[in-house]
Amino acid sequence: MKILLVTQYFYPEVFKSNDLAFELVKRGHQVDALVGIPNYPEGKYFAGYGLFRKRHEVVNGVNVYRVFQTPRGRGGWRLPINYFSYVLSGCIAVLSFFMWKKRYDCIIGHEPSPIFQAYPALLLRKLRHVPFYYWIMDLWPDAMMSGGGVKNHKVLNFVDKLVKGIYKRTDKILITSERFREPIAAKGDFRDKIIYFPNWSDDILQMDDSYEIPQLPDGFKIMIAGNLGKSQNLEAVTEVMLGLKDAPEVKWVFVGGGSRKEWLESFIKENGLQDRAVCLGQYPFKAMPAFYKQADAMLVTLRAGFSHLEAVVPARLQSYMSAGRPVLAMIGCGGADIIEESQCGYAVPAGDSKALITVIKEKVLKDKESFKKMGENGRLYYNKYFRMDKCIDGLERIIGAKE
Repeated sequence: MKILLVTQYFYPEVFKSNDLAFELVKRGHQVDALVGIPNYPEGKYFAGYGLFRKRHEVVNGVNVYRVFQTPRGRGGWRLPINYFSYVLSGCIAVLSFFMWKKRYDCIIGHEPSPIFQAYPALLLRKLRHVPFYYWIMDLWPDAMMSGGGVKNHKVLNFVDKLVKGIYKRTDKILITSERFREPIAAKGDFRDKIIYFPNWSDDILQMDDSYEIPQLPDGFKIMIAGNLGKSQNLEAVTEVMLGLKDAPEVKWVFVGGGSRKEWLESFIKENGLQDRAVCLGQYPFKAMPAFYKQADAMLVTLRAGFSHLEAVVPARLQSYMSAGRPVLAMIGCGGADIIEESQCGYAVPAGDSKALITVIKEKVLKDKESFKKMGENGRLYYNKYFRMDKCIDGLERIIGAKE
């Protein structure tokens, strides 16, 4: 098939859009990508890319067209301008080039936020009558509240109307969490459009684990690997750390960067936890197998009080399961459903630090062998549902490329 991928985020940025496009090419499809100039997460253009550099290139067989977008900076007013500039430039590219020079069997959109990046795809869909499949990672406008702190009801209602229009004009809505089904269906007559299409993870156990990492503290190591931002609700994590001060064998390892990393480092120092916790900063993905191998438990957390985050399945959960590590979680039902079904660990409600302290003391530390076996359960579940080859098989069936 001839496929157009529409998303702001693409290689050398690290997103699932890369896997999706590269794997489809390996399977014999012709893939073009209408994407932005890479600038995530640092907020500035990657070296070698810019207004007049690498606007068109071929990457692993994917024909990549990079339209103008302003760098996202460190958030604030730069972020909505970044969103708007991609949408406007993408639509101009559709009108001036894609509708005249290209023909596609389908369009696939990848939405880790914002949802508005669908507009270039919707424009081409209308002009060329090409089916559009939109892979939804975030629920809007809910994500504006949980991630951006937007509280203005007029703004939220306006965005909600735009979101309903996007869903209405999309041929199939692909969701990463079964818990997305009801809130999307509630926005209109969309239930028949919705298809569960989960995230996947690289096979951590098949990767080289010899990457040199720092010496980790001795003891029962609870690790968070990934972004350390507002959505991760690190305040609740610190409550658990304080609540386990009387369990000196528990050590905390944080691997990743993010907006709350410096705050977390300050908390550790101010509370005299330097011998219990380490913040190691960001490492390349190829280092993760070495880190996971030394962890006794992987922790995943999200903020409480937001319906969007209640439904989300954090992508790091699949990664933890791939590594065969048992999981501890303070998250909503989206991720908790999978943890319960797979029996890969213990989940408590988002923000419920007291419940997690009890779980660690009464269940994990008192029966470490049983807890360790839960990691094996997660690995089995990963092999059944979250391997990339099986997920892309499912995508090919959805777009009609496979029986």
